[in-house]
Amino acid sequence: MDKYILSLDQGTSSSRAIIFDRAGKIKAVAQKEFKQHFPQPGRVEHDPMEIWSSEASVISEVISKAGMEPEEIAGIGITNQRETTIIWDAKTGKPVYNAIVWQDRRTSEYCDSLKEQGLTDMIRKKTGLIADAYFSATKIRWILENVPGTRKRAEKGELRFGTVDSWLIWNLTKGKLHITDVTNASRTMLFNIHDMQWDGELLRLFGIPSSMLPEVHASSEVYGYTDTSFLSCGIPIAGIAGDQQAALFGQMCDKPGSVKNTYGTGCFLLMNSGDKPILSSNKLITTVAWQIGNEVSYALEGSIFTGGSVVQWLRDGLGIIKSSSDIEALAETVPDNGGVYFVPALTGLGAPYWDQYAKGCLYGITRGTTAGHIARAALEGIAFQTMDIVKAMEKDSGIKLNELKVDGGASKDNLLMQFQSDILGTKVIRPVITETTAAGAAYLAGLAVGYWDGIDHIRKIWKAEKEFSPASGGQETGKLKSGWADAVSRTLSR
Repeated sequence: MDKYILSLDQGTSSSRAIIFDRAGKIKAVAQKEFKQHFPQPGRVEHDPMEIWSSEASVISEVISKAGMEPEEIAGIGITNQRETTIIWDAKTGKPVYNAIVWQDRRTSEYCDSLKEQGLTDMIRKKTGLIADAYFSATKIRWILENVPGTRKRAEKGELRFGTVDSWLIWNLTKGKLHITDVTNASRTMLFNIHDMQWDGELLRLFGIPSSMLPEVHASSEVYGYTDTSFLSCGIPIAGIAGDQQAALFGQMCDKPGSVKNTYGTGCFLLMNSGDKPILSSNKLITTVAWQIGNEVSYALEGSIFTGGSVVQWLRDGLGIIKSSSDIEALAETVPDNGGVYFVPALTGLGAPYWDQYAKGCLYGITRGTTAGHIARAALEGIAFQTMDIVKAMEKDSGIKLNELKVDGGASKDNLLMQFQSDILGTKVIRPVITETTAAGAAYLAGLAVGYWDGIDHIRKIWKAEKEFSPASGGQETGKLKSGWADAVSRTLSR
């Protein structure tokens, strides 16, 4: 009987299940979108039960699509939207509140108070993170402070916290496993990335009982098995990684200095920094890339809060395109941006600015500005933000970028990828398999169950589909960069 790896890719806007074969090829895909909740400006929530039901649904669908039996699955890898925070009852599994999504900004003022108290350096040295509403710790605290009865229940040991990976595994195993991996733990602002443990001082700072927290494991090991009431047999759950670390692994950026950018809802640029964490001097995040066996790899990361979601806004908010795929054609109706710059700070600005109060800005509009100029400026804004992070990474690491591997939905946009190459002055490489997030989780699971012989075997699977090389001249590029810097300066809240 042929065997396959099932990858569960639980993202910000949809749940997916993808089946991979030994050659790394996709046998079947199932996807289901779920509702986004915006209860107040700056707040973003998901229904945890809908996250679980949508993922359970696509698991059944993908197995059916592939014409397989569950017994043919050698292992399951899980990758997930990071930082999104869920708290549930330890006995019933019922959530006490909606999932607070990574994009949510409700704890921004509390983060400001941490800065005023001079606590940011301590937090950064322990966790590698900026004190920001982006991460899980302040979201957990908000639920305990604002949902009646939850603090008392937490202190009695009745509640469990998890990022989305923990929530899925809890449900897949019917509550037998409450675990996470080092990559997701490193995004909570509660995990010490040097001793690789939950940090007591941080738990006390945020008022979070340790009984709520999942056990932390490596990114590639057999953690346990799915409950037989869910699928007809117990399938090994064998790989876990937050979505961006999974994409880094899926792109085979396993050598120090290798870099990838995922163009998804947000954009996430990661550079493998090897077996030692580099604390950034340029407002980047230091994070755990993965752990395989006893070997831990670290990464520098720059997070762009609004990436591909700016295209969704042009579709749903502004109504200038009917579907996201129309953006490239509309942008190509003009030869250049016409002096228009779009700084898409729709949920604040991430790295390297970390301005949670910044608002989006369309700058340079004249009577001659068309929808094409706005579309082009939106795409260019994604590339400019990436450029800002690359500059910071080069300063922190002392390594000059010579190529950028790309993935995610917007990486299929040739105009954007060519502009990215032009503005960076470096080669941009798009792989054959752009589902690198799901592939990374599959590879981690496959390694744990012996499906693939080792990383060298997986490295042979990765292949380039298209390369983009810089075409623009230096003078033109310099003018564009200057215009972008000017637009950003007008966007910042301070």
